[in-house]
Amino acid sequence: MDRIIIRGGKRLAGRLPISGAKNSALTLMPCALLTDEPLTLRNLPRLADVDSFGHLLNQLGASTKIEGSRPEEFGRVMTIRAGKLTSSEAPYDIVRKMRASILVLGPLLGRGGEALVSLPGGCAIGNRPIDLHLKALEAIGAELETAAGYVRATAPGGRLSGGRYRFPVVSVGATENVVMAAATARGTSLIENAAREPEIVDLCRLLVAMGASIDGIGTNTLTIEGRDRLHGATYAVMPDRIEAGSYACAAAITGGELELAGAKASDMRATLDALVEAGVEVTELPNGVRVRADGRLRPITLSTAPYPGFATDMQAQFMAMLLMADGASVLTETIFENRYMHVPELARMGAQVQVSGRTAIVQGGASLVGAQVMATDLRASMSLILAGLAAEGETQVSRVYHLDRGYERLEEKLSAVGADIERVGDG
Repeated sequence: MDRIIIRGGKRLAGRLPISGAKNSALTLMPCALLTDEPLTLRNLPRLADVDSFGHLLNQLGASTKIEGSRPEEFGRVMTIRAGKLTSSEAPYDIVRKMRASILVLGPLLGRGGEALVSLPGGCAIGNRPIDLHLKALEAIGAELETAAGYVRATAPGGRLSGGRYRFPVVSVGATENVVMAAATARGTSLIENAAREPEIVDLCRLLVAMGASIDGIGTNTLTIEGRDRLHGATYAVMPDRIEAGSYACAAAITGGELELAGAKASDMRATLDALVEAGVEVTELPNGVRVRADGRLRPITLSTAPYPGFATDMQAQFMAMLLMADGASVLTETIFENRYMHVPELARMGAQVQVSGRTAIVQGGASLVGAQVMATDLRASMSLILAGLAAEGETQVSRVYHLDRGYERLEEKLSAVGADIERVGDG
């Protein structure tokens, strides 16, 4: 099993390219199930989760073709064609690898009127039931049954009717699923209190490019007028705002300066605002963002929230960064109840963090020392990388397959801007 070794204390400086967004790519790929024509996605990140989702689409009868990219380049071009679906079942052995697999449920219902999907897996960061997915799909005409670890869904007469649903709480995944399903319903669907994340906007824009009718894109109320069929399209995946935020924290924790090439400031406003509050200099560029840190950081108080609030996917990275602040910071996690699993690992490096329920008090001014640490989930693993960049001596991060799910060729990108980092195999 691979490990990442970091010898800390190096100031990062230079230009770092931002890849296509993992969370968007895994939402756009299942849209290929809604048409028998080719869907070509550009700027698709080279990630384990993207590969796993491609295997799932193959299982359902879609072909996937990689083209137009060289190994030394970041990102890929993938053409997906689901000319004829050969299966409507997403089995456990594939779905268990990542939670995003549940996103084939809506498109399968929308295209063929039936789906059998295993309950999902993914990072163990807390309870993430799919109740809202099912209630939203039921509201637009689906008949559902859950048994033996699977969801069986059907559309009476082979096609969803459309309808109205108001989410009691904001859910990104459930919004994505119901929007895809509603795109080919017989009637109109009204989705209220919908998630507004940039990845939702990216999904809606792709569906419109495929012939869907969606009003209210970017707001919490979406009106989707079902179409008889959708067609193929070519579409570029949006830049990854979480990757960009993570590398911004890398610049800050090392007192460095990075140009995050391709980052879109408007998609990550809460992250940039928090960086500025912490004393990081942020400059918006025509095609990117520059971040610069000079001297100690300031402590801040943060609470995660649905977009446009501060993203839960940035909490662990900010915790690591704020270990360098001049005072105590307070972080509150409101989205997932088990997202402080990185705290014991950071403590092995000298971090002082007190957790009480959903609140963590981060004592700044820590002198971090390299240690052997273990990644527990995707974003937690990045917090350990960040701490390793600032620590004295050598840090070894194991179970880096978590990182490979969400960061494209991380060690190559960091090495290019001055980090002393390498990947090694146990063999």
